[in-house]
Amino acid sequence: MPRSGRGAVGTIDRVQSVREGAPPQEVRFCRAPDGVRIAYARHGTGPPLVVATCWLSHLQFDWESPVWRHFVADLGQVATIIRYDERGYGLSDWEVDDFGLDARVADLEAVVDHAGLDRFALMAMAQGGPVAISYAARHPERVTRLMFYGSYAAAFRDPTPEDLELDATFEQLLKVGWARPDSVFRRVFTSLMIPGATEEQMRWLDELQRVSVSAENAVAARRQRSKENVIGLLPQLDHPTLVLHCRGDRMNDFEEGRFLASNIANSRLVPLESSNHIVLGDEPAWNVIVDEVAGFLEPDRKPEPGRAVVDVAAKLSPRELDVLRLAAEGEDNDAIAERLTLSVRTIERHLHNVYTKLGLHGKSARAAAVSRLLTRA
Repeated sequence: MPRSGRGAVGTIDRVQSVREGAPPQEVRFCRAPDGVRIAYARHGTGPPLVVATCWLSHLQFDWESPVWRHFVADLGQVATIIRYDERGYGLSDWEVDDFGLDARVADLEAVVDHAGLDRFALMAMAQGGPVAISYAARHPERVTRLMFYGSYAAAFRDPTPEDLELDATFEQLLKVGWARPDSVFRRVFTSLMIPGATEEQMRWLDELQRVSVSAENAVAARRQRSKENVIGLLPQLDHPTLVLHCRGDRMNDFEEGRFLASNIANSRLVPLESSNHIVLGDEPAWNVIVDEVAGFLEPDRKPEPGRAVVDVAAKLSPRELDVLRLAAEGEDNDAIAERLTLSVRTIERHLHNVYTKLGLHGKSARAAAVSRLLTRA
């Protein structure tokens, strides 16, 4: 049985986090096909935007971080954000053997199905590029539009001997310095990701590296990702695509963003004037990102032709709404029955009626019904 990530919440299915009056994020867990437990979070309002996660993430730590807080808070003002910790990272299971691309795509499939999403925008953050590209190629009907931030289609395109030597050096740094209590070795990666940051922000990113993943997982994941190359899938993509990339990015060169935009039909490149891989909240480039994302998602705020907006409350009986609201709070059928003083069989019948009225079926029907209730769509 895979072990939960450091800082995970045991068997609890929902976690509420509120910081300085911001809307809460809700953390849930789902299972990948190979049994690995994946943690994902939902927050914000607006059309759904799924984030194919970057190299380092910790759902709870990111929520509080001065390096990532503006990403989750500000983007949550323009979209309903669904983001997740990859296998081996953050609140997801850490005892993982397979860090390959197919397993990572399966994790994304599990998250969107468990979240009850039908169609959604998909954003690739950094090393999430190959995952997002693969998913969009396999499930083109579910992705409304694509975004890439500081990302790529191949970890190495025609690498030079110097590129390979540098990569081997980074791997050795991971092995010997990642888990050390001091941040001397981790600061190398921090300096590459946010060279324009304050000392406080750098310390936060130093600590994120330590708490988000073990040295063993960091090395194993990096080795697998260095082999990933999905350039051959780019001609299959015809979704509206937005590519955001910093001109001075030291982790993933700006040329990678240009390459994506020039090889995906119906795409647009927005260069960001920053030397940081992670654009910080006080940079002018951050306002550009928020404006671009908000404008790009605007078509998703309107019903698609032939897809009427569903008023869940109008379709369901008062008792069915009571049952669905409790399901949205994370209660199982036994708990719902106890709270409403009904039998479990009666709860099951009400839920069956809910799914039928909303046109839902299959394993994801419950999650989809909850999602429609929460989004009123």
